[in-house]
Amino acid sequence: MAVSDDRRLVAGRYRLTERIGRGGMGTVWRAEDEVLAREVALKQLHAQPHLSDDQLATLYERTRREARSAARVVHPNVVVVHDVVDDAGRPCIVMEYVPAPTLADLLKDGRILPPEEAARIGLGMIAALRAAHAAGVLHRDIKPGNVLLGTGGRVVLTDFGIALTAGTSTLTQTGEMIGSIDYMAPERVRGRTPGPASDLWSLGATLYQAVTGRTPFRRATAMETAYAIAVDPLESARQAGPLSSLVEALLAKEPEARPSAEETESALRTVAAGASTAAVPRAATGTNSDVAPAGSDTETSAQPTPGRHRNRNRRRKWPALVSAGAIAAAAATAGALYTAQRHGEPPSAAPTSPATPAPSAVPDGYHLVHDQRLGVSFPVPDDWKAGRRTGDELTYTDRSGLAGITIGTVAPAGPNPLAHFRDIEANTKVNYSTYRKLRMQQTTFRGQPAAVWEFTFKGRARAFRSIDLGYGKEGGREYDIYLSAPEAQWDTYRPVFDAVRDGFTTSG
Repeated sequence: MAVSDDRRLVAGRYRLTERIGRGGMGTVWRAEDEVLAREVALKQLHAQPHLSDDQLATLYERTRREARSAARVVHPNVVVVHDVVDDAGRPCIVMEYVPAPTLADLLKDGRILPPEEAARIGLGMIAALRAAHAAGVLHRDIKPGNVLLGTGGRVVLTDFGIALTAGTSTLTQTGEMIGSIDYMAPERVRGRTPGPASDLWSLGATLYQAVTGRTPFRRATAMETAYAIAVDPLESARQAGPLSSLVEALLAKEPEARPSAEETESALRTVAAGASTAAVPRAATGTNSDVAPAGSDTETSAQPTPGRHRNRNRRRKWPALVSAGAIAAAAATAGALYTAQRHGEPPSAAPTSPATPAPSAVPDGYHLVHDQRLGVSFPVPDDWKAGRRTGDELTYTDRSGLAGITIGTVAPAGPNPLAHFRDIEANTKVNYSTYRKLRMQQTTFRGQPAAVWEFTFKGRARAFRSIDLGYGKEGGREYDIYLSAPEAQWDTYRPVFDAVRDGFTTSG
């Protein structure tokens, strides 16, 4: 722990004494409230010189919202918020000081807990969540690092830094996802609206780690982890013993398949009391399955709703990042989209022009794919195989699993796909250091507004290159054609993109 050099006074009242925590967004200090002569914890945002004034205003308002959200939840298992003050223009949250380690400290280096102890901690967490949800507050960042283990067995949920209060705006930039990816529910990864069941999934991920020593879908990169959360089956938590049924039910892909908070609390109470197993409702345990195989119609895209136009880029953003890691990690799986690129490489010829020709005949060595759900037809190489689909996207990969073509749709379309791509890129540049843009330009395709985006990024073992063409009229449907492949073989794979693009047709 670092001791403050100057014991600086914040807001004329709070004397910083010791740094007790530091995360991506801010530092938490132990401080002395000189008015009430008590110890408090003060969360202070880091300086963000890379953000614009508008982005800073959003961040600061999000922090003030944290204080308002947490203050609405009065419960012994929720950290008490005392005050919110400004320090050199930056908001700081003053909270109850709980001199305790976090669950993350307890699980460091892969350590695990007995199922009964994990269940006891889970009971404190579910009590906090039930209180928060009753107050209309979602936490959205449940993880071991936000669980304090106080004296006398007290479990305290803290850091409502990205909490969402029902009836308020999300305060995120278009295409932005916030939270800790290892504990982020599949519906959030897919860009859907979170609900109380999303917090329960995160609770399940936390309990899974507590009894197995690892998070349920951890992969080598954040992109691969996100992809695995969205589509990969769960590896059985055999070490969980009597907790296994509950944990696996909480980690169901679809929110409606998870047990309720009340059912979760009942099951945790049973295990904490030393029972050999905990009954979980059949509806929860019977539906913890993968996304449907390619060609299945069991999963459908969300229908357009008020405000959907604002959120459409979020739906497109995360499948793109998710699939990026997938091609590098798993052959023949869906959602194969990658994100990252390299500056300085000369751009290749634009894939479209104002005089784009009509769809061409199917080339030799290709066959035509018809997809009724997306309402599209396009050629793919004969030896490329369909992967699993993720709602509004369909992917084909080559035999190596390192190259893939993805067709996606977004509805309703915005004014121009260029703005869509820029929104995705803005978040990508912040979160993925290996991303390098080659080009992003506006064009037309089949007489409609279009954009092309080309970039490179680093996978675990090699560099990849990607190209994405999006087109569509505002208010209608945007179609996206995306290719990602090893950069070293780009000249081999780029003609596949050209063939798919030139033979692409829609029924809409």
